[in-house]
Amino acid sequence: MTETLEVTTLRLSTGLSTADFVAANADIDEYLKRQPGFEWRRIMESADGTIIDIVAYDSMEHARSGAAGISDEMAASPVHASIDHSTVDWKLTTLAHGIDAS
Repeated sequence: MTETLEVTTLRLSTGLSTADFVAANADIDEYLKRQPGFEWRRIMESADGTIIDIVAYDSMEHARSGAAGISDEMAASPVHASIDHSTVDWKLTTLAHGIDAS
């Protein structure tokens, strides 16, 4: 299987911090842990305040399924209100190269 990344960049709703966004993701994190093929998730903030949210899955099929559930099954999550939806850029991509520390 090939590692597939769900890469989302976004801005937060006015007045919210990255810490607020991370807290609003608590139920999404639990959802992701239950998804087939889920490997890991990282949330970062760039210098300009853009949030970069990366989720890794073991296949494109699992990535598509996991991502769909965030809109459907997790539609009531508080995370959705924390996002300025006009700024969201979302894509699924297959890893072309990787290197580990060991």
